[in-house]
Amino acid sequence: MAGFTQLLRSNRNYRLTWMGQVVSEVGDNFNNVAVFALVMQQTHSGLAVSGVMLSRAIGMLMAGPVAGLVLDRMDRRRVMMLSDLVRAVIALGFILCIGRKDVGLLFFFSAALMFASPFFTSGRAAILPVIASKEELHTANSLTQTTQWTSVAVGAFLGGATSTSFGYEVAFGFNALSFLVSAACISLLRVPRGLSFQAERKDLSEDRVARPWHEYRDGLRYMSRTPLVLAIALVGVGWATGGGAAQILFSLFGEVVFGRGAAGIGETWGCAGIGLIVGGVVANTWGRTLSFEGYKRTVVACYIVHGAAYVAFSLSRWYALALFFIGLSRAAVAVSSVLNFSQLLRHVANEYRGRVFSTMESMVWATMMLSMMVAGVASMKVDPRTIGVFSGCLSTLTALGWGWAQFTGRLPEPGVEGVDPAEIEVHGEPSA
Repeated sequence: MAGFTQLLRSNRNYRLTWMGQVVSEVGDNFNNVAVFALVMQQTHSGLAVSGVMLSRAIGMLMAGPVAGLVLDRMDRRRVMMLSDLVRAVIALGFILCIGRKDVGLLFFFSAALMFASPFFTSGRAAILPVIASKEELHTANSLTQTTQWTSVAVGAFLGGATSTSFGYEVAFGFNALSFLVSAACISLLRVPRGLSFQAERKDLSEDRVARPWHEYRDGLRYMSRTPLVLAIALVGVGWATGGGAAQILFSLFGEVVFGRGAAGIGETWGCAGIGLIVGGVVANTWGRTLSFEGYKRTVVACYIVHGAAYVAFSLSRWYALALFFIGLSRAAVAVSSVLNFSQLLRHVANEYRGRVFSTMESMVWATMMLSMMVAGVASMKVDPRTIGVFSGCLSTLTALGWGWAQFTGRLPEPGVEGVDPAEIEVHGEPSA
């Protein structure tokens, strides 16, 4: 934690980015809880919740390739600011959905909000090595992800309480305001001497400017010829096979299984967020001294724990115990996520970062879309606990795939293209 504090004190650019992140992501989770609670209140249908999540997944999936190309061609700071301003307008639009029995408009705004999101989230990932020095990068990565997960916990708890006590209008209004605060913070970023928020492109020929699909396809080839980068992308896909269903189950467990309404939805998401925070802090400390071989073994262990804990959450009859297991499940995912992202920062070249990060988001959301679709349909006839057990087992299969690749020698450490490992405080000493 001392490293986090020192980073915020000493790095103005990162501090501004972090402040904008805190406000906007807490606002996002106000929106999440309010939307899910509103859908359940108006339809009492897990299938309708699935529809909201599917619309979000479609929006993210459509935006991914476009966002990657834009971020690798243009000033990433300006793209992020525009994304915030567009999302502020969309967030206000959710107020129009209150009191309507038809949820079609809610689906539309959900898709639009997620379409605008990767222009910001992938941009933030891409500029991290610009706003943080090489010595700060591992800590900056850990704090960025831990903050994201902290906002899940805080935003979910507050969003559930606010929606219950003050109404959905307040939750949606705060979400819109949070994007404006984020845009103001990003506008104050200044480029360190010798660096730029716009990537220098070696591959941007006249042909690719005229035909951007070729440029995007080149990004896919870059991922496919780097086994570790491809494997990390597939880890996200493996998690999403069960993780998509989890997005629906959180609402069903809070509202239906435990009968606690919007507060229950908020508490379930909140405890998941607490688990993510714990995992992020552990990964920040542990990742500094973990060898590459130790890192690969850790990913296997994380997904075994994640899947087993999610199964336990699904079967638990005690509300408090269920919340503990969902926290444990998310803590394991967080450790893997921080370590994987640090590897990407080490090995992905700057000119490809926008495409790599946005493509990974698209892959995850495409898989989540299928998972949510199946879970939503199944929820009409199958007990949520049974769906949860299957979801946990699917996510655990990620450990088997990664473990097979590791033990058969298919995950060698690639050459450093992003940042030298020693310069981001991830050293090569043998792990304990």
